[in-house]
Amino acid sequence: RLARRAGIKLISTLVYQETRAVLKVFVQNLVHGTAMYTQHANRKTETGRDVICVLKHYGRTLYGIDL
Repeated sequence: RLARRAGIKLISTLVYQETRAVLKVFVQNLVHGTAMYTQHANRKTETGRDVICVLKHYGRTLYGIDL
């Protein structure tokens, strides 16, 4: 779906598998970091602010979100 939104009509199986693996690692790291922020704040609910803080920590600032 991401490739389609980017205007790519067709991708090979190898590119698809590699992209899927990279995205899986990225999301796993994001979820782990968000859980660490939530645990450090002594909360049980992860917030959007936690996700934004983790993204900022990884050097991927998210613009357009005002939390």
